[in-house]
Amino acid sequence: MLIVESLALSLLSLQSFHWLDRLRHNSDRMNIEVVETIKDIPAAQWDALSSGLPGAVFVSHAYLNALHETGCAIAKTGWQPQFLLARDDEDHLVGALPLYLKAHSYGEYVFDWSWANAFEQAGGDYYPKLLCAVPFTPCTGPRALSPQVEVRIALIDAARTLATNMGVSSLHALFPDATETALWRDARLLIRQGVQFHWINQDFTSFDAMLAAMTHDKRKRIKQDRRYVAEAGVMWRTQRGDTIDDDDLAFFYHCYEHTYAAHGSTPYLSLAFFKTIVRNCTDAIVLFIGERNGQRLCSSMCIVDGDSLYGRYWGTMEPVKSLHFEACYYQPLAWCIEHRIARFEGGAQGAHKLARGLLPTATYSAHWIANQSFANAVENFLKRETAGVEHTLDELSESSPFKATL
Repeated sequence: MLIVESLALSLLSLQSFHWLDRLRHNSDRMNIEVVETIKDIPAAQWDALSSGLPGAVFVSHAYLNALHETGCAIAKTGWQPQFLLARDDEDHLVGALPLYLKAHSYGEYVFDWSWANAFEQAGGDYYPKLLCAVPFTPCTGPRALSPQVEVRIALIDAARTLATNMGVSSLHALFPDATETALWRDARLLIRQGVQFHWINQDFTSFDAMLAAMTHDKRKRIKQDRRYVAEAGVMWRTQRGDTIDDDDLAFFYHCYEHTYAAHGSTPYLSLAFFKTIVRNCTDAIVLFIGERNGQRLCSSMCIVDGDSLYGRYWGTMEPVKSLHFEACYYQPLAWCIEHRIARFEGGAQGAHKLARGLLPTATYSAHWIANQSFANAVENFLKRETAGVEHTLDELSESSPFKATL
């Protein structure tokens, strides 16, 4: 952490620079600056940059500022904000890019630990690095924020220029959407492919209608999962936005923290963070609470944005067979069907999700490595890895839980 704090001091001379790209809209000059906080930027101006895009909630002013103001993503935790802001000649905010100086690779969900080890064994310092991402959030969405593609291109180029000027080992962008991934590729960053599991609503009228569209063995497995939970006496209720009271939220966090502890770990996020997003993101937060004999047993939290629901956090006070599947998949999927939500992202990893109705989906990240020899090695590695990932996607797709007619 001391490394990050000392490097942050050295950035004082790099707090702003001019990007002389010519824009077609209303100006032939744009100023791009580096800022360490977004709290003073009007939320409406910031949020207008990604309005209407899938996954925009995670780059919203409320969500990002909550990560910073509650101390979850700050220099002391290895996340030094170095956000890029683009302004036109009239000082209007026309673009932004969430960027962090990172002292480690925790909380990213695109794993480059082996790269770091190889680089350091060769005598280099992999950390700090620059990272364009939403901390602790493996959800696909916009990263270079602007309705104007010229500004997004300029922001991406500016991020690479900043990485070069700072002398960091590398620049990474995690989980950009497919359209933006093409822009990072055009900027000559290496593209890495991953796999997640997402559910698509095929106009299902009920959970049973979804089951009817599935193959016999997958339908049987889900019914079995749900029977175990029902026979354990677990009943469910759902709270959203301002209907989530402090008591239910405190219980959710207790479960969340308890489940981390049961696995010998501690959570990245604090109760203060969850209180803040429930207060400031209002209807985006959906809380599922499982109760048994009138006592709360478990809870999961999802985030809704437009026509998409994102499975994010969960915890339980006591292990019950198949409870995780019910809390994290079946309850959210039933909610999606009831509210006509088009898709559900189930989070990072987990081939077991395929049997629960979620389909394999490609995700992307972009990577720039300063050392050319190491960049060549990473590029060769990615060629082999991508071939393996594409083969895995093909194999998983052949094991779809849905009937071939769907």
